[in-house]
Amino acid sequence: MIGVQLALISALRACGRHRPASLAMPGNVRRSGHKSLLAAGLLASSALFLSAHQARADEYSDLLDILKIKGSLTQGEYSALMIKHRRHQQEMAEAESERSERHSGRFASARDQDHSGRIRSASASSSAHHVAVAGGLDVTPVFLDAQDAAYDAAASARSARQSMLAAQAAINDPGIVRTDKYVPGKGITFHAGSVAINLSGFVNGFYTYDNAYGRYVGGGTSAGAGGSKFDASAVRNGYLPAALITKITTTQEGIDMAAVFGMYPGLDNNKPGAMNANSGGSPVGLGTPGIDFRQVYMTFGNKKMGTVKIGRDLGIFGSDAILDDATLITVGSVGGNSAPGNTSLGRIGVGYLYADWIPQISYQSPMMSGVQVTVGVMQPMDEFNFAGTNNEGAGPDALSAQSTHHSSPMAQGKVTYDFTSGDFKGRVWAGFLIQHQQRLYSSVISQNQGRSATVEAGEVGTKLSYKGFEGVAYYYRASGLGTTGLFFDGITPTGHKRNSEGYYVQGSYSFDKRLRVAASYGVSNLYQAPGEIDSILVRRNESEVGALFYKWTDWIQFVAEYSHTESIAHSGNRGKDNSASGGAVLLF
Repeated sequence: MIGVQLALISALRACGRHRPASLAMPGNVRRSGHKSLLAAGLLASSALFLSAHQARADEYSDLLDILKIKGSLTQGEYSALMIKHRRHQQEMAEAESERSERHSGRFASARDQDHSGRIRSASASSSAHHVAVAGGLDVTPVFLDAQDAAYDAAASARSARQSMLAAQAAINDPGIVRTDKYVPGKGITFHAGSVAINLSGFVNGFYTYDNAYGRYVGGGTSAGAGGSKFDASAVRNGYLPAALITKITTTQEGIDMAAVFGMYPGLDNNKPGAMNANSGGSPVGLGTPGIDFRQVYMTFGNKKMGTVKIGRDLGIFGSDAILDDATLITVGSVGGNSAPGNTSLGRIGVGYLYADWIPQISYQSPMMSGVQVTVGVMQPMDEFNFAGTNNEGAGPDALSAQSTHHSSPMAQGKVTYDFTSGDFKGRVWAGFLIQHQQRLYSSVISQNQGRSATVEAGEVGTKLSYKGFEGVAYYYRASGLGTTGLFFDGITPTGHKRNSEGYYVQGSYSFDKRLRVAASYGVSNLYQAPGEIDSILVRRNESEVGALFYKWTDWIQFVAEYSHTESIAHSGNRGKDNSASGGAVLLF
């Protein structure tokens, strides 16, 4: 702009020097002449500015080069946009050639007119192709240059718009794949037209040393509940196995849709049992790890109508308790360390029941002033005799009844309330579970007797954070639901429901963005039904966990942990274990 201003001043001064000083003009003619000179100068400056802008028009190519170097454009996107830009440049060059020929003809005509008489007029209705000012200065060429500059500006605007439309078309072109800017922990997102594909996951591994001892406790979570004393070392997964999660999303007719596939392989050899990939492992040569395909579901909805989910995913009841548990990315209670399965127990059975991955049709409402409701119908699950028998794992006397028939689904739901006040943030939730168990059977009753029971459970919890501090408190109570897993040992061999309850409290503090410490304590109790006598069935599982986390990069953090777990039977038997773990977790 400074160069343009200097050019304007020089042009005005030149016009002043060429006007004869002795020329006398009436005041209105002088004023008209001054205005015409100013108009001519402004037109000349506009022409200079637009010409300079035209010279810089190919900065679009430079911009594409920079975006490609910075990684904002893929090679395919860069090539497509550059081809379109060069085509536009060619069209502009052809138009420029036509304008030059037109301008040459007009300039020659104006020159001939100047030689024949230098037509002068101060009239505002002068021909647009022949503008003159008093004093003998013919500014027709200047006006023509300005007119051509205006044509160039219009052509540049058309080219810019065409390039913008081409860029927008490229973004939605299904033949061009682009990526979002990477955000740590959110996975990698690719876009193919209107479809987005997100890949995320994690990998973890720990060295764990466990010292276990005690007497047999049916259904106990302590490694010592098996009734022997031993030390064990393992290289294993923690509470989580590894995971590769693929999420495919799009929006059609205002409806957001997604398909999710979550594959969770373990490190150690698999030995299928009642818990499938989550059963105890088999540390024998030529083994293979278990692949746990936990998630297969779709969602559809939007912020106004809410979201419907159909498929297999984490259950509703107990889900917040799990996701807020600090042992989620550590080991917690090992469960068994001499032959590790896909995962450890974390705090399962020592503070909450495992929510599990359940086939479901569920609905989550829109967020309304921080309140959200989630309800669903689930695949009903069998009552299961997890504790075994009353003879230290052998013999005919089963400790719990079982079932295999269901005429109605399981129902689950919860209400959450999220709030923020400055640096203070929190969530409060309450949930429920209900299922009718039919045709119970055991060594005492047969399915033909038609014994049934309605299982009920409720939960409440809260998570609060203030700057570097975070606290979690959770409590559940159930009738017939059992302990550790859903419907594990919840009903007696005679068909009566056992009550159970549990809780955990947890606190953590982040010293900075890298270093964090956490500690938690949890208990799960399983009570006897009326008429039951003391047995080796578990009465109480409890554990204390302390962990140190160091976030080395956005992807990797190191973890060191100590945990103590104890299981107590109604008969007084106890099993204990103390474990120490160290390892790393990578999340992307």
